[in-house]
Amino acid sequence: MPQEYNATDSRTGLHLTIRGEFPSDPDERVRIARTANLFTRLFSTILATESDPERHERFRAIETQLEVADALIRGDVREVQRLMRDTLRQVGVSDEQLAQVEQELRRQLEAFGAEVPGELRKMLFPDEDVELGEADDREEPDRGDPNP
Repeated sequence: MPQEYNATDSRTGLHLTIRGEFPSDPDERVRIARTANLFTRLFSTILATESDPERHERFRAIETQLEVADALIRGDVREVQRLMRDTLRQVGVSDEQLAQVEQELRRQLEAFGAEVPGELRKMLFPDEDVELGEADDREEPDRGDPNP
């Protein structure tokens, strides 16, 4: 039998019900409750927006962010990249500007000598051939003796 969680926004009275089979782990049930409450508050805030264009923009923004979150959770790096690029294009960032940002980010990371995990490199630099979970095979920079 499905279980139910009800969330109500105290400011607007908006009420959401989530019905399904929930895990028995109390920590996971707390996560469900917190996420449902957050979503209810967010949805209520958007619906309370008086300006139609502003409300539509807020809906589009949260839809995109939820799509990104879903793609990240599924580990779909290509979808995350597509969504991020589409979002940046919608706000007026050109492909040339994206390339410049990517180039500058690479330069900054190299300047700091930062080792970037494969998963992050794959998202930041989609043109590199890096498999998710693959160990970084670049040499570790010599940072000197940590215990002089």
